[in-house]
Formats: sequence, C-alpha cells, structure tokens
Amino acid sequence: MAQEKSNRGFGGMDDEKQREIASKGGHAAHQSGQAHEFDSEEARKAGQKGGESVSSDREHMSEIGRKGGEHSQGGGSSQSSQSDDRGESSGQRGGTSEQHAKAGSQSHKNR
Repeated sequence: MAQEKSNRGFGGMDDEKQREIASKGGHAAHQSGQAHEFDSEEARKAGQKGGESVSSDREHMSEIGRKGGEHSQGGGSSQSSQSDDRGESSGQRGGTSEQHAKAGSQSHKNR
C-alpha cells in the first residue's frame, strides 16, 4: 500500500523553492569557510570516476555510437561517398550506424 506524499517540509516544496533554499545554504557554507573546495587532483579523480560509471553502461554507449554513426553519414538516410580515380573514398567514414555502434562498444572493452 503506497503512502500519500506529504505537502509539509522541504520535500513538499516546489522545485524552484527547494533550489532557492539550497542555494542560500551553499552560499552560507562558502562564506563561513565550511564548504569543501575541490583541488585539481580531486576534480580529475571525480571526473574519471564519472566517466567510468557512464562507460560501464553498455547500452548507453551503444546508443552514443549509433547516433555518432548516423551523424557521420548525414542523418543515416544515405551513404553517399565520393571516390577518386583509385576507388578510395575521400572525406567520409564508411560503415553503417550499427557497425559504428559495435566498434564503439568494443573500444570500451579495452580500457
């Protein structure tokens, strides 16, 4: 049986009011010297951890690769590429969006 949401307290406020109060708390913490300041090494580690977390989601990374493949083909609707006299394509990457997605997901296995 689900409980009804209470309209009281911080959780019952609208998002804008919550942001306003949280912002005031953040400003007060900085003014009093209580707020944590990241140095460049901590920021680098946090960014790396976030990147590892995102890249571990194989479905998400596959979707990124698929979108990239579609983008490199001009929307994925056509695969026109110009060839020179030797039959080599110029200026565009080949392959389907599925091939790009597969290659993208495989590249993250090697990290």
